[in-house]
Amino acid sequence: MNVSVFCGATLPHNERFTQAAHLLGLRLAQAGHTLLYGGSNLGLMGVVSGAALSEGGTVVGVIPTLFSEEVICSQPVTQLVRVASLAERKAYLLAHSHAFIALPGGIGTLDEVTEAMVANQLQQMDKPVLLLNLEGYYDPFLAQMEHFKAEGLMRSHGGLQTASTVEECLAKLPPSSDLSD
Repeated sequence: MNVSVFCGATLPHNERFTQAAHLLGLRLAQAGHTLLYGGSNLGLMGVVSGAALSEGGTVVGVIPTLFSEEVICSQPVTQLVRVASLAERKAYLLAHSHAFIALPGGIGTLDEVTEAMVANQLQQMDKPVLLLNLEGYYDPFLAQMEHFKAEGLMRSHGGLQTASTVEECLAKLPPSSDLSD
């Protein structure tokens, strides 16, 4: 299964988030899943991809050419996909992934999560979007979506699910027999 992991290019203050990124990379590789991610060696991106690679996993980095060649080539990956823009990166990840997992992240991570949710809402795809809600990190975001629904401005969560641990998150991935391309 191809699993996109949305996460930041910075390291968080909370070390448990970094530990979870490492564990997620290991577990994805151990399960034989292909990791797709933003292509950088920085921050949580580097942690999750480095862990997957250390376990012999397949890692596909999708990186916009707007970054310097040094950044583009800084992370060893199984496959490097160069795209022209952040929008093309999101489109590639949506098209080539069977599921999405978001680690705690910033505005870029939130942008990727909501893009996947909207694609599900518009029935452009039907793929799970999993928030790794470590220590309640995404609780304010989830409360905001409930507020949207209460105000009649949002009908569904667009395939969004939450998990509080890496293991719970992985258990929510669809079985291989349910995958569509």
